[in-house]
Amino acid sequence: MPRYAMSIDVSRCIGCQACMVACKTENELPPGAFRLRMRSIVTGTFPNLKGEFRMEQCYHCANAPCVNVCPTGATYKRADGIVVVDAEKCIGCKACVTACPYGMRYIHPEGYADKCTFCEHRVAAGRVPACVETCPTHARAFGDLDGATSPVRQAIADADSHQVVKPETGAQPKLFHLNARFVNTETDEQKPVIVSELGKGGH
Repeated sequence: MPRYAMSIDVSRCIGCQACMVACKTENELPPGAFRLRMRSIVTGTFPNLKGEFRMEQCYHCANAPCVNVCPTGATYKRADGIVVVDAEKCIGCKACVTACPYGMRYIHPEGYADKCTFCEHRVAAGRVPACVETCPTHARAFGDLDGATSPVRQAIADADSHQVVKPETGAQPKLFHLNARFVNTETDEQKPVIVSELGKGGH
């Protein structure tokens, strides 16, 4: 059984938001709603500035807090590691929204929790998530963490550094940021510019 994960090479990301558009289109999200979020971090004093874009989404954690708090079993982790929401069972109580240490869930206008699914329908068809396919700089990689030749495992192995956000939560996220300068640093604790939001009014 595969153990799916994604990596994003932060040094390659140009902040074009093509991944966000692809995700929104592929998953037919309602107006004002996104499953991906982009942070823009800039430090220093002009002209000596440093900055980077960081794309964020559901981290499909191995020890997902959202799964543990769901009262109806609507949020669950599949055998392949993808964390999904059964909209039919979700009662919109927002327990999972509150439990997510990354703030990557929102309530869909139809009343259920929504988030990134790694485009499970595409994965089932042997394709990669829409955000991975669309990225013009090939910053994203997806695949089986246990697969010796999988793109995500190769990307992590080739990177100068790889990190997960907030490892202290114990959530064990499976979204890896590669070659990032500001992840889990003092700068990371500063309020960044959120270029695009999740579901507006859903928190």
